[in-house]
Amino acid sequence: MITMSRDQERKARQDKRFINKETQTSAKYLRRIEELSGAPEGMDVFLHALERIYVEMKGVNVPNGQKTIGTYCVMVPQELIYAAGAMPVKLCSGNYTAFFIGDDIAPRDACPLVKAVAGFKHTGLMPLYEDCSMMIVPVTCDCKKKIAGMLSDYCDVMTMHVPTTKGDDEIDEFVRQLYDLAARLETVTGRRITYESLANAFYKVGRAQYELSEFIHLKKQMPYLIRGTHAMTIMNAAAYLPADTWADALHIVNDSLRLRTQKRETVTTKKLPRILLTGSPIVFPNVKIPLLIEEMGGIVAGDETCMGERGMWDPPVITDNSFDGMIRALANSSLRPCPCPTFADNTQRIYRLKQLIKENQIQGVIYHVLRGCLVYDFEYKCIEEELGKLDIPVIRLESDYNEEDVEQLRIRIEAFIELIKLGQAPEKRSEVRREL
Repeated sequence: MITMSRDQERKARQDKRFINKETQTSAKYLRRIEELSGAPEGMDVFLHALERIYVEMKGVNVPNGQKTIGTYCVMVPQELIYAAGAMPVKLCSGNYTAFFIGDDIAPRDACPLVKAVAGFKHTGLMPLYEDCSMMIVPVTCDCKKKIAGMLSDYCDVMTMHVPTTKGDDEIDEFVRQLYDLAARLETVTGRRITYESLANAFYKVGRAQYELSEFIHLKKQMPYLIRGTHAMTIMNAAAYLPADTWADALHIVNDSLRLRTQKRETVTTKKLPRILLTGSPIVFPNVKIPLLIEEMGGIVAGDETCMGERGMWDPPVITDNSFDGMIRALANSSLRPCPCPTFADNTQRIYRLKQLIKENQIQGVIYHVLRGCLVYDFEYKCIEEELGKLDIPVIRLESDYNEEDVEQLRIRIEAFIELIKLGQAPEKRSEVRREL
C-alpha cells in the first residue's frame, strides 16, 4: 500500500482548494453572462468553450490529436501555427485564484495578468498550459520579458522581439523572426511548413476574419443589436477554439443578428449610454467591468482591447503571391495596423479610437488599466486630452484580479453612466463629476 507523506498530503489539499476556488469563480461569472438578457442564437458554443477550460478543467478540444502552441500576444500569426499542423491557444489569463498564487511568485508591482500566468504554471494544474508543446512570448513589456524566462524553466519557450516603431527595417527584422518561428514550429511538430499548408492556413483564419467583419458590420448597422458582454465572450472564446470551429459558430450568431435586424429587434428598447471599452485586456473570468457596465444601465458598444476585436481586425493582404510574400503579409498585418501602446508613436491608436467612437456612436469611453500595466497607463493622459476635444467623457478604471474592488468600480461606473445621461444638463453634470 502506498502512503502519502505529509508534504504530499498538504500539496494535495492545496491543489483541491485551488481547483475548487478556480472552478467556482469561473462558473459564477459564466452564470452572470448567461443571465444577461438578449443573448443571440449560437452563444452556447462560446460559453461551453470557456466552461471546458475553466470549470471542467480540461484542455482544448484539439482536432486529430494536433499539438497545441501557446501564445501570449495577438502579434503571433496564427497562420504559421496552423501551417505547421498545430493549434494556437492564447494563454493570457484573467483568473483570480491563479493570481493570488502568482502574487507570491512575481514582484508586487507586476501586473495581475502576469501573476495569473505564473500561478498557473506553478501549480501545474491547468491542462491548457500543461498540454502546450511550445509557448511563444512576444516581448511587449518588461513583465512579458521576465515571464518568458520563468516559463522556460517549465517548457519550450520562444521569445519574439517587438519593435517600437513600424518602419521598413523593423518589418524586415520581424520577417526574419517569423522565419525563425517557422523553423522552431517545424521542429516541435515534425511537420514542414509548405506553400500549400500556409495557403490553407490563410484560408482557415481568413474565414474567421470574414465572419468577424460581418459581426462588426451588423453591430454598427443597428444600435443595441447585441450586448457587449456577449460580444466579448465570443471574442474570448476564440482563444480556445480552432479557427474554423469558431467561424462556424460565429456564422450562426451572425445569421441570428441578421434576423434581428430584419425584424428590428434589439436587446433593449431603452436608449442606454453607449460605452467604448479600451485599455488593458479583458480576459475571462475577469469580466467584472463589462458586466458592471451593463448591469448598471450602460451597454458596451465597442471593444478596443487585444483580447477583443483588435486580435483579428486587420487580415493580412498578400501583394506577392509567393511563400515569402505570405510571410511578409503576416509581418505587416501583425505590426502596421496594431494600435498597441508598446509602440513609441501612439498617433495610430488615437486615430483608431476616434474611428470606433464615430462608427459605433460612442457616448463615453472607459479606459481600463490593470494595476501595474504601465504601457497602457502611460497613454491615458494623452487619450483623455484628445477625446476631450471631441467632448467625449472618459474615465480611467484601475482594477486587479480580485473582487475586493467590485463595489468601488460599481459606484464609479454608475456615476459615469449618469454623467452621460445628464450630458444635456451641465448643471447636474458637475455634481456627478465630483463622484468620479
